[in-house]
Amino acid sequence: MKAFKPKVTLTEQVARHIENLIVFGQLDSGERIYEAAMAKKLEVSHGSIREGLLLLEKRHLVKNVPRKGAFVTELDDYFVRSLYETLELYLTHTGKKLARQWLPEDLERMEQLNQQMEDHFNKNDLMAFLDLGIEYTKASLAYAENYFILAAIDDLWPSARRCAFVAFKRGGKRVLEDNLAHMRESISAIRDRDENRLVSLLHRYAIQQCQQVCEANKTAV
Repeated sequence: MKAFKPKVTLTEQVARHIENLIVFGQLDSGERIYEAAMAKKLEVSHGSIREGLLLLEKRHLVKNVPRKGAFVTELDDYFVRSLYETLELYLTHTGKKLARQWLPEDLERMEQLNQQMEDHFNKNDLMAFLDLGIEYTKASLAYAENYFILAAIDDLWPSARRCAFVAFKRGGKRVLEDNLAHMRESISAIRDRDENRLVSLLHRYAIQQCQQVCEANKTAV
């Protein structure tokens, strides 16, 4: 008997489409999203667009303003700093647990993802690289054991992808190389069960990524 797999709802499909438009810069920071135009483009009802935008507000990509409409969340320095400070807090908390408790299959999974990212880096496949980066971070959350942290991080992934793409547009392959170097160092620290080194790496990486995105924003202005 096959396991039951619920279909992705129309609302979720709409949300994912608009999410990708925002993440990959086809809708700009602060830009208004017109429900009617989007409904016509996607050939869906206004209600489906409205529900999708509510999902994206929960995921911090959209701000719905009463009587004015929906706008792409401003990717300003305050937002970027807040994102990386929060990610660092969550990932440090769960990373220390992982360093203490990991099993061989955990490390094997992370090493596989690292190798796949190396392969996509060599093929210049940015989309696959970014998606695998998210999968790698999710794998590192194996020992989070905290409902609220996991729920919060799920809602932060779209903004993390958005920021990663902004940094890449400015820094190119150097940004991807930095990501790969961080992953290799993190895996080494986890393998050695060195919590302090892992915490230091996560702190350095959060600051580095935050600076890259903020610098990219200043260049774009």
